[in-house]
Amino acid sequence: MGGVFARGFLRLGHPVYPVTRDQDLEAAAQEIPDPEAVLIAVGEKDLPRILEKLPDAWREKIVLLQNELLPADFAHLPQATVISVWFEKKPGMDYKVIIPSPCFGPKAALVRDALGHLDIPVRILASEEELLFELVVKNLYILTTNIAGLKTGGNVGELWSEHEDIAHKVANDVIDLQESLTGKTFDREALISAMLRAFEGDPEHKCMGRSAPARLERAMNHAREQDIDLPTLAQLASEMH
Repeated sequence: MGGVFARGFLRLGHPVYPVTRDQDLEAAAQEIPDPEAVLIAVGEKDLPRILEKLPDAWREKIVLLQNELLPADFAHLPQATVISVWFEKKPGMDYKVIIPSPCFGPKAALVRDALGHLDIPVRILASEEELLFELVVKNLYILTTNIAGLKTGGNVGELWSEHEDIAHKVANDVIDLQESLTGKTFDREALISAMLRAFEGDPEHKCMGRSAPARLERAMNHAREQDIDLPTLAQLASEMH
């Protein structure tokens, strides 16, 4: 995913300096003290560790693209730009756009312009409230398709046309979890309608990626921490053991 963004920034005329997670970030920040933006493209499980080590010089330039993000994850980075990525990139294939990717923050226009050079559409959001909704929509899509897919397999089009009952039950558990994690209440029908627009954007998208078991485990860990009951997810988790 980072490679796609790098291509966009290069097309826009910006030099790109790759920094791997194994490098000394403070040393890198001394060599690159005033970047236009710092894109963090590690997976979601590695993000907390990277944010802990983030050099002060970069803290106001951050762009985040991870799945399973919520505002609490970057509350200590008030200048963070966040994009909810709705294009797919897998090894051996070029990117595939599902729907336009919403983005919010100081670097949103830069991200839009960079990805625009690759014909990847980006929709700039107007407020933190809109960003929260879009992050929850993405979490709903990822968790519902992955977790329901552990039982149903297949693609997202089949999930809704052939297994709507289990999909709805999983989705409601996921929304319960998102409401508990954010302390907010959401319009469930609006969330599910937004998820279905993404289903329609790529009905052949496979439900269950390799991360699905880990996503279910993380969701159940969150449920225990929040002391909430997610009956459908708990049932699916018990069937896996």
